[in-house]
Amino acid sequence: MKKNKKNYSIFVILFISISFFSPKLIANENINFLSLKNNEVNLRQGPSFEYPIKLVYKKKNLPVIIIDKSETWRQIKDFENNSGWIHISQLSKKKSGINIKKNSIIHKKPTTYSRPIAKLEIGRLVLIAKCKKEWCKINTGNYSGWIAKDSLWGKVE
Repeated sequence: MKKNKKNYSIFVILFISISFFSPKLIANENINFLSLKNNEVNLRQGPSFEYPIKLVYKKKNLPVIIIDKSETWRQIKDFENNSGWIHISQLSKKKSGINIKKNSIIHKKPTTYSRPIAKLEIGRLVLIAKCKKEWCKINTGNYSGWIAKDSLWGKVE
């Protein structure tokens, strides 16, 4: 009977631990990417309009990763590792990505054997329509097609 009580106690402790910590684990696994809502967005040194502007982004839909929060401000990092604070009114949930690999190809279908449509330069911004296991359907400029997921930095879930 003592063995069953011991196993039961371990089970209860394990269950409580999983219940308490699992939302945090899931939140950490699901990296929170957002994108810039406007063509001009200020990145500030701190979470307030009183802080000086560190740099000004001039590209709508640029993906950023959220690394901290303070009321209506989000601390972000971009694909070049710039970090600072942006007001939430300047952020969007639109899915976007940046090409980070040399010689990335947009394909007609989600396979390397599919017809190539265009070659993307490093740093090219793409809008993401949807993603599958290893591929994302994207739009950029006049091109639309599929690109390998590992070629993109951004919201590729």
